[in-house]
Amino acid sequence: MTGILRSAWRAPSAVPPPPQRVWRDWALLAAIVALAAIEGILRTELSLPAVSVVTVLAIAPTVLWRRTRPLAMLVIAVAVATPVQLLLPDSVLNVNVFVLVLVYALFRWGSGRELLLGSALLLAVLGASFARTPGFDVLVGGFAVLLSASALGAVLRARAGARQRQIDRIRTLEREHLARDLHDTVAHHVSAITIRAQAGLAMAPHDPEAARDALRVIEAEAARTLAELRSMVGVLRQGDDAELAPSPRLRDIEALAGTRPGGAAVTVRVEGDDGSIPPPVAAAVFRLAQESVTNALRHARQVTRVDLVVDVDAGGVRLSVTNDGDVAASPTPGFGIIGMRERAALLGGTCHVGPAPGGWAVTAVLPRVGWSA
Repeated sequence: MTGILRSAWRAPSAVPPPPQRVWRDWALLAAIVALAAIEGILRTELSLPAVSVVTVLAIAPTVLWRRTRPLAMLVIAVAVATPVQLLLPDSVLNVNVFVLVLVYALFRWGSGRELLLGSALLLAVLGASFARTPGFDVLVGGFAVLLSASALGAVLRARAGARQRQIDRIRTLEREHLARDLHDTVAHHVSAITIRAQAGLAMAPHDPEAARDALRVIEAEAARTLAELRSMVGVLRQGDDAELAPSPRLRDIEALAGTRPGGAAVTVRVEGDDGSIPPPVAAAVFRLAQESVTNALRHARQVTRVDLVVDVDAGGVRLSVTNDGDVAASPTPGFGIIGMRERAALLGGTCHVGPAPGGWAVTAVLPRVGWSA
């Protein structure tokens, strides 16, 4: 039992971190203040309506910091409202129920230490209420309400944590795939350097000029390899060794064209490709194009056409994939889309996915020399 409590005490705050304050927080605060004033005016049975309204106004601002300081805000609300509830039970406003929002925020965003301390505080308040107004109906009812608010926060916290772990796994896989592409590229260049070096050594005794030519080729290959290594520095790779297979090139995207079994036609157009795009960037564009076509054929309803355009210029590569299928107006991004965005970001580019006139569009822009985060 001690070990469980110690582990709970050291548990971190919820991941991902809480969002920044938004307009809904101010709207909630305004609604609480307005309802408190209205209730203070209309409820004539209140013994001290002014005290009741002032109490609510004093604790209402806690909703603005409930995510970033959940325990502190709950302590403030309890410290201000509990004395009034115990000493003046006939002056408690119904709008005080908003304190459940603070309870929810504690279990949604708080750390393990805050959860244990906050739970102890809530149980103490519940016990004080039971001592002031004996009756198991009050005790059971109050406990059920607090349990519902805390359980909702805990469930949503667990769901958000599970999704964040899945997103982290997708990011790790994308880094592994990029590192695999880097491995293939470097292996290709090193193989060429090795062959040239062997040829130069063999020709040096008979043809010194051929040896110098081999050295020039080795220098160019080494410089190109170092440039591609720098463009992907920081990309970590885990798992099994990569196979020595050539990385996909931009022209390989043309193989995605054709008519699929469902009747959907995929058209591909690659413009401006002169073979100078670094292999890691070309491989990333290929995988983005492949994933975009797969998503269009798998998830878009009644799709008849998928148009894929790759445009290469001095700055980098622009990929555009559009389809004419029926899609939801604002679908939740799946892990495939998250992986596409992560792959583009790792190379210093961007990837936007969303509705477009007449269907759905994926637009990605990658620089010639990517960087890794």
